[in-house]
Amino acid sequence: MASSMRGLTQYISDLRACRVRELEEKRVNREMAHIRQKFKDGSLDGYQKKKYLAKVVFTYILGYKVDVGHMEAVNLISSSRYSEKQIGYLALTLLMHEHSDLVRLVINSLRKDLDDPNEIYNCLALHAIANLGGKEMAEALSDNVYRAMISQTSTIFVKKKAALTLLRLYRKHPSVLDARDWADRIIGMMNDPEPAVALTIASLVTAMAQDNLDAFRGCYQKAVKWLDRIVFDGDCPSEYIYYKVPNPWLQIKLLRLLQYYPPPDNIKTIDMLNGILQAIIDASQETPRNVQHNNAQNAVLFEAINLAIHLDPESAVVSSASILLGRFILAKETNVRYLGLEAMAHLAACSSSLEPVKKHQDTIILSLKDRDISVRRRALDLLYSMCDTTNSKVIVGELVRYLQVADYNLREEMVLKIAILTERFATEYEWYVDTILQLISAAGDHVGDEVWYRVVQLVTNNEDLQPYAAGAVFQHLQAATCHETMIRVGGYILGEFGHLIANEQGCSPIEQFQALHSKINLCTAPTRALLLTTYIKWVNLFPEIKDHLMNIFERYTHVLDAELQQRACEYLALAGRGETDDLLSTICDEMPVFPERASALVNRLHKKGEEAQDKRTWVIGHSTENKERESERFKAFRKGQEDAKHAMESSAAAPAVAESSQNGSANGQSRTQKGRAASVGPEDMMGVGPGANGGESDVMTSLADLDLSGGNDTHGVQNEPLVPHRQGTTSSLPEGSNGTPETNGPPDPTMKHIATLGGVAPSLLAPLTVAPKIDKWLERLTYAPEGVLYEDDHIQIGCKTEFHGALGRIALFFGNKVATAITDITMTVEYPEGTLPTAIYAAFHDQPVKEIAGRAQVQELIHAECKDFFSEPPVLRMTYLANSFTTLVLRLPMFLSRFIEGVSLEQAAFFERWKIIGGPPREAQKIFPIKLTPAGEVDLARNAKVMSGNRFKILTGIDPNPLNVSWNMKLSRMNLLMLVQIVVAGVLHMSAAGKVGVLARLEPNRDAKMCRLTVRSTNDQVSAELLNLASKPLNTDTATSI
Repeated sequence: MASSMRGLTQYISDLRACRVRELEEKRVNREMAHIRQKFKDGSLDGYQKKKYLAKVVFTYILGYKVDVGHMEAVNLISSSRYSEKQIGYLALTLLMHEHSDLVRLVINSLRKDLDDPNEIYNCLALHAIANLGGKEMAEALSDNVYRAMISQTSTIFVKKKAALTLLRLYRKHPSVLDARDWADRIIGMMNDPEPAVALTIASLVTAMAQDNLDAFRGCYQKAVKWLDRIVFDGDCPSEYIYYKVPNPWLQIKLLRLLQYYPPPDNIKTIDMLNGILQAIIDASQETPRNVQHNNAQNAVLFEAINLAIHLDPESAVVSSASILLGRFILAKETNVRYLGLEAMAHLAACSSSLEPVKKHQDTIILSLKDRDISVRRRALDLLYSMCDTTNSKVIVGELVRYLQVADYNLREEMVLKIAILTERFATEYEWYVDTILQLISAAGDHVGDEVWYRVVQLVTNNEDLQPYAAGAVFQHLQAATCHETMIRVGGYILGEFGHLIANEQGCSPIEQFQALHSKINLCTAPTRALLLTTYIKWVNLFPEIKDHLMNIFERYTHVLDAELQQRACEYLALAGRGETDDLLSTICDEMPVFPERASALVNRLHKKGEEAQDKRTWVIGHSTENKERESERFKAFRKGQEDAKHAMESSAAAPAVAESSQNGSANGQSRTQKGRAASVGPEDMMGVGPGANGGESDVMTSLADLDLSGGNDTHGVQNEPLVPHRQGTTSSLPEGSNGTPETNGPPDPTMKHIATLGGVAPSLLAPLTVAPKIDKWLERLTYAPEGVLYEDDHIQIGCKTEFHGALGRIALFFGNKVATAITDITMTVEYPEGTLPTAIYAAFHDQPVKEIAGRAQVQELIHAECKDFFSEPPVLRMTYLANSFTTLVLRLPMFLSRFIEGVSLEQAAFFERWKIIGGPPREAQKIFPIKLTPAGEVDLARNAKVMSGNRFKILTGIDPNPLNVSWNMKLSRMNLLMLVQIVVAGVLHMSAAGKVGVLARLEPNRDAKMCRLTVRSTNDQVSAELLNLASKPLNTDTATSI
């Protein structure tokens, strides 16, 4: 490239010839000025742009800031010549970053190159996407990268790069990629006969499976089969054999992947895995002389040992591996010692028996003095994991001695581990106190507050320990230098229990005072405040030193620190009260016993480990901690397995039911519908199962005939639909003879439109869709029964809603705005984080469509039931193919206020209930700005529309003088007069939690342009949520639909 661009060659030669920095800068400035002028003049051909841009890139590589060439790079990317396109991509990845505004300009060019049949162009685009990797780029191009990876026409080279690009995007923005939807196709690619593709796919699956165990469960068997072929069958091309080790990179990836899943229940799979692991261990008994061969063999071996421990720490495979580990921790190579200690720590953290590890205790202690700090850190982890009641004093003693000479970046972690081990395995409380005080003396700067808090708690809760603790801490305070943490511990313990040693030789009250007060000038303000509290305790316990303490209080009344001054003044007043006054003795009474609580030290240690490392399959600690962690980690996965098993059993056992014809709506029309079972039965969904209210059969009967057509037309949605129905779809609920929904036909195992995804929040699958008017459309649907939910260039989604008591349904109308069909449609209703199926239920009435023809419309019906309080509505997640895969995640207009039924009340009844409910917390109130009409009046019509749209009943004649009401308060120093008040009432229906009465008053003020909305109900959560829903469309600060 340089030989064809003489100007670039000359420029590089000139820079190399510069003897000093000043000459180089002068040459660079002159060249940049020349290039800037050329770009400004324009009329450059592709070759000239390429040449000048290459100079800019070279200048940037030298470390100079450049401010030209960005637009030229964007233009060169679109070139049809490879040499120009290559320079453009090189400049793009070097000169821009993921947040650059110009990145948006290249998205279309990148998409075009990804779809190009030329694999070189594909690779250039994939390199750029992986290097920049911004969220906006991931959202726009992840589908294109995915298609390039799974395409049958893509070359091996492109598939590898596409998989690595997806891996890069997923690690940076995991919520953007549709990992669960892609799982089956990605897992299928693990069978690719080309090892290079299988390797990159294994890396991608390992990353995605950590967050989506259930979706990628199929990868387990494929990984086991791959390992079986490599280890036993030798199924590996010669070019992938690295120093006699067949494809070590793929073996390591697969062994690591298997550790993220729980041990399988299938005995055959377990036996196959144990055979593979034993074969790997047997092949590693001899240490190769070649360094590369040794490294590759050990890399596979240690990953195999970790997997064996994960499967069963007590197995014969692990027993044979533990013998190897004892040899490895004595090896000369630092890397081998490090890996041996780490694997042994894994064994100690997961095994119920520590005897195989205790055999090497002396060697492990010696590793604390290794010249490599990483080895010392692993030795510390192993000692922490292998400690128990039989060796705790030896290990803790060694750690405390080593603490005094340990590296500073190890001390904080050592302090935490020593404190945890001392508390956990202390057989004598005196040893615990001595060790912790010795720990504070040796490394006080690294002792967190949690450590001395725990000491105080244990001493306070153990009466027999209090005299010993007071004497021990007093001895430490008599030292010439004392750490501030020790002073805090001494201040608290002597203040509470100093009287228990006051009669001993050398521990008199005045000696305790002198030992503690001699250190006060070296302490910070919080510690001085604690010591002042100790002194007021002593005023009550030791009257003989009261004068000394009163002088200190008097002196501290003049300090500048407000906290110390206030304490001193209060304590001085308290100490100056008469001897007959019992107030001092009452206030300074001994502290009560602390409630038993779990130590915060372990949580802090685990949190520190999570921050410092990648996701691990185990944590440093003991087997009980790892078993609890593993049980919690795999709980959702095992639940998904059980649900899938039960679903298969139910599907196999479900009898087939013939079609049935049922009575229709009020017009008497007969309807026939072939029912389909879902995971949630229609009886439970509609509230006629156990626990439903007895009077809801009438509600369901009326719900089946709700009019979704709008207007005054007497025909239901079944007779005159808002959009044409697709074949075989109806919009009503089939009714049985008793008015309950009926299920016809066996369950359909292919249906995926249930209202739950195994507890996984939608935010983990895809973010909520963002569009210019989407918030405005949704806000209007909080108080309007119909409207637009979403619209773009390809699709429009409208909706109509009907609610009756705790039940309701939403008709969604999907319109294809283009001439080509929208295909590969999947739709699910999901619950956001914080909303459970036990609170709000939503499910499709029928199997959603898979395709929408060009310029056509279809209708889908969603049934809803409010069971308990909820604040976040369910979301519709829709994926479809229209030129490219698109995912929409939209909130459904299914708000808490939709399940309110308005009620009429007289004036006396309203105010009686208003007073009974009372104020906070069952009252929620907000004052907010409002928008007046063009005439400057309160928009009473809009206010009434919003309140009635939230399904409240507007009450008239409640306030005797609604046009002139005073709030008896001031807002911005303006009397709120001339109010146009709206009073409403309603009942919130919840099928499980029952009914909640709701009253509200909307009081606007024209002159102040402000409004006060007050909501009272018998449930404080309901009051707050309804206040938020009703006030948002009226509040000019938050409303988007005004």
